[in-house]
Amino acid sequence: MEKILPACPVETTLMLISDRWKVLIIRDLLDGTKRFGELKKSIGSISQKVLTSNLREMEADGLVNRKVYAEVPPRVEYTLTDTGYSLKPILDAMVEWGMEYKKKLN
Repeated sequence: MEKILPACPVETTLMLISDRWKVLIIRDLLDGTKRFGELKKSIGSISQKVLTSNLREMEADGLVNRKVYAEVPPRVEYTLTDTGYSLKPILDAMVEWGMEYKKKLN
């Protein structure tokens, strides 16, 4: 089934990353491949269920690749796709804006 995207490109972008957890997952994966436990530890207050759900959505949207290794216990790694990496300038701009905003409040 093909995904129907909004006409507005801003709305399309927000549809893909509007969840606060997705932005934090992307932030962490910009540094490279991570295992599920590493993501959970880095993000902190996210539940396992919510992290799993967000990663599955991001995989379906083409932002994240999931690689499962046939080991006991199973090892699963997540990596950003090229499309996921293309969000880096947006996150960089958010970092810059957040730093400037914090300076204004101090």
